[in-house]
Amino acid sequence: MEIAYAALTDVGKKRDHNEDAFLVDMDVDLFAVCDGMGGHAAGEVASAIAVQVIQEAVEQNSDLLQGYRSDSEQVERYEVLQMLEHAIQTACDRIYEAAQADSAKRGMGTTCSMLMIIGDRGFIGHVGDSRIYLIRDKMIHQLTEDHSLVNELVRRGKLKRDQVEGSPYAEYKNAVTRAVGVYPSVEGDTLDFDVLPGDQFLLCSDGQSAYIDDKIINTTFEAEDLEIVVQRLIQVANDGGGHDNITSVVVRVSEDAEAAQEEKAADFNLTIEVLQQIPLFKYCTYKELVRIVGITEVQTYPKGGMVIEEGSDGDHLFVVLKGRVKLHKGDAYITSFTPGMHFGEMALVDRTARSASVSAEEPSSLVRIHRRDFYAIIRQETGLSVKLLWSFVQVLADRLRDTTTSLGEARMEATAVDLTEELELTEEAGDETATTEIKIASPVASPVASPVASPVASPVASPVASPVASPVPDSGASPVPDSGASPVPDSGASPVADSGASPAANDDIGTENTDPKPKSDDLKDTIP
Repeated sequence: MEIAYAALTDVGKKRDHNEDAFLVDMDVDLFAVCDGMGGHAAGEVASAIAVQVIQEAVEQNSDLLQGYRSDSEQVERYEVLQMLEHAIQTACDRIYEAAQADSAKRGMGTTCSMLMIIGDRGFIGHVGDSRIYLIRDKMIHQLTEDHSLVNELVRRGKLKRDQVEGSPYAEYKNAVTRAVGVYPSVEGDTLDFDVLPGDQFLLCSDGQSAYIDDKIINTTFEAEDLEIVVQRLIQVANDGGGHDNITSVVVRVSEDAEAAQEEKAADFNLTIEVLQQIPLFKYCTYKELVRIVGITEVQTYPKGGMVIEEGSDGDHLFVVLKGRVKLHKGDAYITSFTPGMHFGEMALVDRTARSASVSAEEPSSLVRIHRRDFYAIIRQETGLSVKLLWSFVQVLADRLRDTTTSLGEARMEATAVDLTEELELTEEAGDETATTEIKIASPVASPVASPVASPVASPVASPVASPVASPVPDSGASPVPDSGASPVPDSGASPVADSGASPAANDDIGTENTDPKPKSDDLKDTIP
């Protein structure tokens, strides 16, 4: 990929000298911006020493860079980052020694933000509040984090960025928490990431970044001529007040790329898109996702290819980019994973042997993250580590909750008693009982009605159902109702009822019988 650049620095409208310095070395595609501090003549000395020492340190490691450019497996990305860290530390030591040798320059230091592009990979070393922006697909991403008092207060939640001007910290908004050369050593930030065709970068001092936003950057970078881009950026800062020195370095990567580079760019964008959908990375910013993608490896597997083998040590978290893989234990199928899904996250915690196997059901591409690299991020990136660990706890909690629910349902199913056969037998017995009761209770089943049945059901009325007593006794009962006198007393009582009612009735209903004692012939006729 071809790289073009333009750079410009300006004293601004408030200062009488320029303490900024920049570095452009096209032999190794190295770019840097340094913003000096420490009073008259001291700041510009510190920034000048920094760019000189950094360039020398990089040149001394030309063999390492050449080895990485040749795609040699003997040179890892972290070795390039270590080289940038070493360059910053060397500059810090040199500046500190110069300050100790001259009392007028004691306390001097500088910021340093540098970018090196090697092939399709970008490497960043950073200290202070100068910035590096990435312009990709008309989206602006700040790749560096300000080492400033204001940003630290914002990061800790003690101050909102839009409240700075009206806060007691307004007068300290240019104060930095890290600088090169103020102390014998300094901790620098490093980052490596994929460079895609069409990417653009802006390296600038805080005298420039204070006056630009995403809209201004996008509008300015629309110009084809990069010289015009930097001129417009400097003009924007001066029009805004120019309170400090202003420096801008713009870098543009050509959009013309080979097929392999285009495919890699497509994979990178897909990886970012997939990671954004995974709960484990849902709180990450684009810069943090770029950081995570920097530690990933893309692996392809043919149909039937083994991704994880049961019993092997777990070292990687896997994310499916393309295709479909299945989880199985022996020949027993468990589930499948499709693009956007992940598995093996427990490998980021410990090295427990895999409990099942994973193989490709079709040609598939997977991203994997090694536990070693995950721990490196946890150690180096405090803010990012909090997000990752919090998300990781939530993922494990969800898995535990689902597992508990599944076990509960399985336990209930295992202890449940199968009553199907008993219910069938009960239903059959119930049908038979119902049929029997219907036969017994039906009035059609017998010519003689039950004594409780309706008087219409039988030509002979029940003694309870009618005020006129039936001459037919029921189950040995007296032919005369209990409410009237019995003609045959059970215990020697008079055959005449106490109430004077007639003990029997004639064929003509309502006609009294004047004979107080029934005839024997009549009794015989009524006995069945």
